[in-house]
Amino acid sequence: MFETIKNCFKVKEIRKKIFITLLLLLVFRIGCYIPVPGIDSDTFSEAISNYSFLELMSSITGSSLANATLFALGISPYINASIIIQLLTVGIPALERLSRQGEEGRKKIAQITRYVTIALAIAQAIGIIVNIAINSEESALNLVMFGGGESGLMSETAATWLAGIFLVVVYTAGAMLVMFIGERITEYGVGNGISLVIFVGIISTAGITIVGKFEELFNGDLNALWILIGFFILTILEFTAIVAVDLSERRIPVQYAKQVKGRKMYGGQCTVIPIRIAGGGVMPLIFAFALISFPAMLASLFWPGSGFEQGVTQWFSGSSPYWYGQLIYMVVLCLLIFAFAFFYSSMQFNPEDVSKTIQQNGGFIQGIRPGKPTADYLKKISNRITLFGAIYLSLVAFIPSIISMIVVSLNIADTSLLSVFSTTGILIVVSVALELDKQLQSQLMMKNYKGFLK
Repeated sequence: MFETIKNCFKVKEIRKKIFITLLLLLVFRIGCYIPVPGIDSDTFSEAISNYSFLELMSSITGSSLANATLFALGISPYINASIIIQLLTVGIPALERLSRQGEEGRKKIAQITRYVTIALAIAQAIGIIVNIAINSEESALNLVMFGGGESGLMSETAATWLAGIFLVVVYTAGAMLVMFIGERITEYGVGNGISLVIFVGIISTAGITIVGKFEELFNGDLNALWILIGFFILTILEFTAIVAVDLSERRIPVQYAKQVKGRKMYGGQCTVIPIRIAGGGVMPLIFAFALISFPAMLASLFWPGSGFEQGVTQWFSGSSPYWYGQLIYMVVLCLLIFAFAFFYSSMQFNPEDVSKTIQQNGGFIQGIRPGKPTADYLKKISNRITLFGAIYLSLVAFIPSIISMIVVSLNIADTSLLSVFSTTGILIVVSVALELDKQLQSQLMMKNYKGFLK
């Protein structure tokens, strides 16, 4: 990978794309540190620590939510909007027709996704502000700034409403700006912009946590040394396993018959159809966690302290104090991962289309008749590989959580480092890095071909 990056900097066009990507990611990180006027970040951060869902959001946004900065909502509204639109595309005929209209249809679906993103960002901002900032024991809003209080221009209630509206507008604008940065990276830079934004958020959060542990170590806390050693060993093992599985694929050999056209002979070659074990990448995990966290999000944001929130925490939460609550959570999460894995597999690999293409080009799989038997064979292989891929994603999701539960039960150490790379974090980091390396290699190859043709 380092050799690929070094070669990319030798090519002017690719070097320009890399600098654009780095510049836009720098703008994103700067926005994560821009404070929003009229809010007490310390009180806001303390209130967020009471909600596990918001802590997860904060880790994805690079601690921007905990610091109550401009990009507090991060890219999560856009991700949720993409989930909703992709699921609706299967069930709504109009969206399904748009998805089949090529580039023009994709542009219209992208525009619809942006509108849904705005609506979700507004709803999410309202939920966070109302139920954390305003309803906290010590108000996180600076009402004097908005003309409230005893010596202000308006009543405290009016100032609270004005402050809330202001913050909802600012946080919604921040979420749309993050979406804009991600789309510009995809269009003018290198790699998928949305994935890179999440990648940078997770890496920055991990970096801040690791630096904090080193500070504890320098202050004489030897327990921090063992935590760092265990964390690095666990991370290396997980990274190695994920890379090995992520690069694995089943190759189905396809033989093409010889064809004589005029005085030339075509075909007679043998190629392969590669089917990856983790064909959907990290998306099934992201979708599953986004969907399973929806009840906890509604309970914590709109009905804090109610019986509904207590019931969700007790019966359906990864942080449930009871074993049956964690068991139900894991079973449902596993089923969602399997469902989204097969859903993504069906979207990316269509056995009928592949079989038809092979038959039209005079190809065949040895021992399998062309047409429907070939499609059935490819479908059976795809389902088997997807099954193992879903099992692999489930293990990636559960192993860090199980280790965290063991650490907490034995009271060995805190789980701040484990929480950074728990669940989707590790897979996102590795998958994005591998995908970025593949895109850089493909662009280098295209550049070499262009130079050869000239």
